[in-house]
Amino acid sequence: MSRRFAILVLGALTLSTVSTTITSAGASVRTQRPARIVSLSPTATEMLFAVGAGKQVVAVDDQSNYPSSVPKTDLSGFQPNVEAIAGYNPDLVVLSDSSAKSQLETLGIDVLVLPAAKTLDDSYAQIRKLGKTTGRAAKAKHLVNEIRSEIANIARGVPKVKKQPTVYYELDDTYFSADSSTFVGRLLKLAGFANIADGAKSDGSGYPQLSAEAVVNANPDVIFLADSKCCGQDAKTIGGRPGFADVKAVKDGNVVVLNEDIAQRWGPRVVNLLRTLVKERKSQ
Repeated sequence: MSRRFAILVLGALTLSTVSTTITSAGASVRTQRPARIVSLSPTATEMLFAVGAGKQVVAVDDQSNYPSSVPKTDLSGFQPNVEAIAGYNPDLVVLSDSSAKSQLETLGIDVLVLPAAKTLDDSYAQIRKLGKTTGRAAKAKHLVNEIRSEIANIARGVPKVKKQPTVYYELDDTYFSADSSTFVGRLLKLAGFANIADGAKSDGSGYPQLSAEAVVNANPDVIFLADSKCCGQDAKTIGGRPGFADVKAVKDGNVVVLNEDIAQRWGPRVVNLLRTLVKERKSQ
């Protein structure tokens, strides 16, 4: 799938003699609290800075842009260049998959694999793990408690109705979406929407590719676009697609362009995404 979420974080030296166990793709490695972390994942970058480990981050990938003070580079998180990563002398690498894991470990660099979150609990677990790994466990625990509390407060404000409004959540302009088994799909459910992607055929990833005809026939009440930056989509382009002018969301002006940087990450700003979803839900 072309818009799947990804994380890559990298780093290699020593801040102190504090020793930590990192679970990495089924294996455990020993490392001292890292002093040089290179983050090649926008989500992981946000998590690292949110738990107070920002001063330990020496470089981030070309997609990491929050907070604004991140040490941005031209490193790629999608096609990691091991030689370029090693040039930052990292003592920790955090990856969303194992594509570069063995090469980095061969260089003596510790690796932490954090796959894309499927649930809020997955996100909380990753924040806590990064907190523990970076020596910021207390801050990470406090952050998770804050996020839990805010999400619970937002969810309590969702109107209770017998028939939920239907929603189409677009990840890219080839009609990839997210069903309720995914992180985003669970947020849509928490916000009180009925997801038209549920039940669609997929490869088991939870990200089915719908068709224009399927979306038009489903006639969703609301359309959320998480592809404005990547694919140039907005209410005008959606309305110009064949058949979409008659879709309820288009006719009623309920095509919502999301902040793509927030919509495709599962870090601390998930609260902002849920707040946006619920705001639209309340307007129905």
